[in-house]
This record gives sequence, C-alpha cells and structure tokens, in this order.
Amino acid sequence: MSKIAAIFSADGLLAEHITGYSPRQSQTEMANAVANTLKDKSALIVEAGTGTGKTFAYLAPVLVGQRKVIISTGTKNLQEQLYHRDLPVIREALSGERQIALLKGRANYLCIHRLAQNTRSTTLLDAETLEQMTHVKQWSTATKTGDVGELTAIPEDAKVLPLVTSTVDNCAGKDCPEYSDCYLVKARKKALEADVIVVNHHLFFADMALKDTGFGELIPEVDAVIFDEAHQIPEIASEYFGESLSSRQLFDMCKDISLLYRTSLKDAQQLDRAADKCRQLLQDFRLLFPESPQRGDWRKALNRDDVETAIFRLKDALGVLHQVMKLHIGRDKDLDNMFERLSISRERLDAMLNLDKTGVSLWYETTPRHVVLHLTPLSIANKFREFVEGDDKAWIFTSATLMVDGGFKHFQARMGLESADTLLLDSPFDYQQQSMLCVPRFLPEANSPQRITRLVAIAERVIEASNGRCFLLFTSHATLRAVAEALLQTSTRTILVQGTTSKRALLNAYLTDKNAVLLGTGAFWEGVDVRGDDLICVMIDKLPFAAPDDPLLQARSEDCKRRGGNPFAQIAIPQAVIALKQGAGRLIRDASDSGVLIICDHRLVTKDYGKIFLSSLPPMRRSRDLQATLDFLTQIRTPKPSEVSEATHLTEQSDVEA
Repeated sequence: MSKIAAIFSADGLLAEHITGYSPRQSQTEMANAVANTLKDKSALIVEAGTGTGKTFAYLAPVLVGQRKVIISTGTKNLQEQLYHRDLPVIREALSGERQIALLKGRANYLCIHRLAQNTRSTTLLDAETLEQMTHVKQWSTATKTGDVGELTAIPEDAKVLPLVTSTVDNCAGKDCPEYSDCYLVKARKKALEADVIVVNHHLFFADMALKDTGFGELIPEVDAVIFDEAHQIPEIASEYFGESLSSRQLFDMCKDISLLYRTSLKDAQQLDRAADKCRQLLQDFRLLFPESPQRGDWRKALNRDDVETAIFRLKDALGVLHQVMKLHIGRDKDLDNMFERLSISRERLDAMLNLDKTGVSLWYETTPRHVVLHLTPLSIANKFREFVEGDDKAWIFTSATLMVDGGFKHFQARMGLESADTLLLDSPFDYQQQSMLCVPRFLPEANSPQRITRLVAIAERVIEASNGRCFLLFTSHATLRAVAEALLQTSTRTILVQGTTSKRALLNAYLTDKNAVLLGTGAFWEGVDVRGDDLICVMIDKLPFAAPDDPLLQARSEDCKRRGGNPFAQIAIPQAVIALKQGAGRLIRDASDSGVLIICDHRLVTKDYGKIFLSSLPPMRRSRDLQATLDFLTQIRTPKPSEVSEATHLTEQSDVEA
C-alpha cells in the first residue's frame, strides 16, 4: 500500500482524526493520481463526481510532500472555505507543519494611501459614502490584515470601497509613501514564504496574463498548480488573455485628478477642467445605450453615427488631458502614475477602434452607469498550451463537471491540454434510490406565449409537494421575473428572488425560513451547497443554451464555421451541458439526501442532442409523469424519525470530507 493510500485507509490518519470518516475508493484513486502527477510534473484532468471528496484527495498529497503549490478556486467564498475549514482539518490530521497562506486580489485590501487621499478632501462624496467612510476609518485603526471582508458595517458593494482600495492602474507600487505598511504587500510577502498558497482563478490569470506587480513573483516559484472548479477556467482565462477598457476606470481616474487639484496641485486648474470634460463625455457616452444592462457587438455599435461621434470626441478629450498632464510631470507621484495609466488606456482605446483585427471578438457590455469595451481572443488553447508545456510544473484540473458526452475532448481542446492524462471518478451516491429526474409532458415550445403560464402552474405544484424546500432556476432574468411576479400574487409562502438582495442574504433567508422558495438565475446554478431537507427539489425552466445574440458566442461560432466546424455541436451544446450539470448538481449533495430534478424542456426527449444532455446527468430514475414525480417528492419530504439522527451524522461527516 502506498503512503497516500495508507492515509485514506480505514485505519489511516484521516480515520484516526476525523470522526465518522470512511474510506472511498474513488477518493483514494484520485489522491494517488494527484501524487503521481506532482512527482512527474505532468498534467492531469479529473472529473470527480459529487461526494467523491476531491478536496481532501488533492490536499493530502500536497501536505505530505515538500513542494510549493498554488491552489486556485472558483470564487473568494470557496477560497475562504478551503483556507479556513478544509486545510486546517487535514493539516491537523496529517500532523503537517507546512505553511499556508490566503491571497486575494488587491481590491480586497485597504489602501492606506487612498484612504488618506480621500479623507483629506470629501467635497466630491455624497452623504451615504461619507457615512461609509466613517466606518472604514474606525475599522482601519484596528485591523491587522486590511482585508475589507472584515468590514461588516457596510454593504459588500459599498460605494466607498473603490475609494479606499487600489487597482493595478492607480497603485503607485514601490513609489507609494505607504509601501512599507501596505496590507497587500504584507499579504503577498506571506504568500511568497508559504508552502501552499490559496488564490482564485481571477487572481491567478490576472497575474499570468498581466504580470501584476508583486504577485507575478509567485507563479515562477511554485512546483505545482491545482485548479478546483476547473470548468470555469476557459471563460475566465479568455477574459484575462484579452484586453478591456471600462468607462468606470477612466471616470475614477478623472475624479482622482480633480482630487489632486483640490489638495496638492491647486494652481493646475486646466488639469481639473480637462478631467471634468472627460467625465462629462464618459457620462454622455453611457446615455447612448439602453438603461438596462446589455451585451453587444462593438463593431456593429460603432457603425452608429452617434456612437462613433461620441467615442472619437472622448478620444480627442483624453488626448488633451494627456497633453495637460504632461506639463505637470514630476510635480506629484500620484499624477505621474495617472499619466502612465492614461497612456495605457489610450493605447487600449486605439485597439478597440481597430476593427480589422482578426482572431478576436470585439464586444461591449453595459452596467447601470458605465460601459466596458472588450477585446477577447476566440481561443486561448495555443497560448495556454505553451504556458503549460514551457513550465517545469505539475498542472492539475478538477471539477464535478468537465466531461461532455462521455469524454474530456471539449475541455482539452479549449485549454490546449490534449496531451494531459484524464481520470473519471463517478459519484458514490445511489442516484437511483435517492433521486428522480422528470421532464413533464405537454410543455409548450420555448417561444410560446403559454410557456410562462405552464411554468407557473408546474412551479405551484412543485412548491406545494416540496413544502417550499425547492430552488427554481431560470436561464433568463425575464422568465425569472415573470414567474416570480405570478407566484408572489398566488403563493402564501416566502418567495425569495435573485436581485432583491445579495446572494448570501438570500441564501441565509432561505435556510432560516423553512417554508421559503428561492428563485434564481446564473448565480445559483453553481457554488451553492444546501444539504438534507433544506433542498429536496430543483426545477430548471429550460436547457441553458447561451443567448444566440451573445457577441462572444457569435464570434466563436463564425470562426468555427470558417474552419468547417459545426458551432451548435462544438460550442453551444458542450457549454450548455456543463451548465446543466452544474444546476442539477445543487440537488444531491450528501449520501443521505433525496430529491427530484424537474427540467421543463421537452427537447431532452424529442431532439437527438437530448441524449448528450441525459448521458451527462447523474443516473437518476426518470419519468415523464409529473404527478408520479410529485408523489415521490411528497414521500421524501418528511423523513422517518429513525432517519433523522442518521442524516444529521452523515451531513456532518460529509461537511468534513467534501
């Protein structure tokens, strides 16, 4: 028996230190594969079904070895869970002394210099931001880490946060007068000294593509990189391998310039006027687009006379601001830094105006107050392949949703990992006994005006049968709003709707109110872990194909056609399969869970490609009979008294192992 296998055995270290731990063959198999990959410095792709215990399977080989490793997760919440819950448990079990560090992006750390800047002049702040600034100042005198996540007195999206944190653009680096006390520098120093560094995908690829100052020292120093929730990587990596320019970046920079005029450059009124002109033009540019957020093809948008006129006026105004700033170079370090930022932004704007560039998608997206222009490569495979093959490191990619139609080819092709080893580990759950999949009969077509009425009718029956313990997941905000509006009028239960408050607050409200129903879109399709009787039904409105007018999808589809491919089969279906697997994965999270998955899309059984979706889902019992499915739901709704204590025990065990 190998050293790794011994750790996971019935009388091994995990069983000895973790109450209720029991060996799983799939977990041991994954741990051995990870250990071999670390040793050989090769590449490994693992789909580990829910309940495999993949986190411990990759952590154990890391902690018993002597290698320096980066572990990258999908979100900051998963980072926190891994660092504060999973790593301490297994490190204690293995009696490990390896140093671990948590590193977040710079926007998560207080910037002492920007805090001081913005408290010297508060004339540009509204009452709400001023109140938030008071909380920040009080907290700043006591914090040891500078992690703004500690700031519970203000909202997660508080308007004050951009004023007291830094970006790559406005950070002065070693020229900053507060550099020696910088919380970000301290966090990165700790990470450099650690054996295991926990980051997230956005931070990893920001460093890999942009060589962000400071953190860029981390990647060359490690022996291995492990990506958890690796199905998210292709989209995130594409974002960072491209370029973007946000009107908010420019707007904030112009505000910073005006702040300098009011504090340290009071004789430079022309500077303030040039910055103010740019701010006005940025606001005018946003008004050319619909109020509701949207995405679109930038090439097509630029064909509009009003958009073309506005963007070239802005280009000229930025040129004037650049010339005025040049007159004051050397007078203030912050201004010198902003001059460099403006130079980079002007270069990016030129790139966005070069419509002849091939191999990329030029698109835009709007927020309620700003516009972001994007230049995204249609494929990152070649670039990422060079990065992996050119480095003497181990690369491990794992998720519960990587395979499509029984294989890894889709993920491998997108990431340039054709030569990587692959491993499939099925979930240990008994889906045939624990769950049922229903595709109800008599469903209207996707574009039918009767579809919302039918969805509401099914939802009402589902809510009654599950006593409210269900997620209703939607592929569009419009459908979500329509169904939510109808249910709010007819249901006596608490209807929790995504968008009315933060994701965390909604989830807490759902867990607190045992009769509540939760309606969500993309944010609740993954990264949500609700176990036991709190979630016994997931209803999905239709197959999650990307919107056909999505500009990035359109560009990739056109590129696929030019190469003689089939965009629907090669792009649309694989992406939708992975998204559906994620949504379905919210249901059964534990060996004691039972539940029903209802997918209101008859294409699963009427279209040939439906077989690809069905073969990628867990092997649940299947039915077209909604009433029979709801009867099963009613049966599992209330567990027998003898099962309650057992379910509680199993949930606690799974919390440790998952």
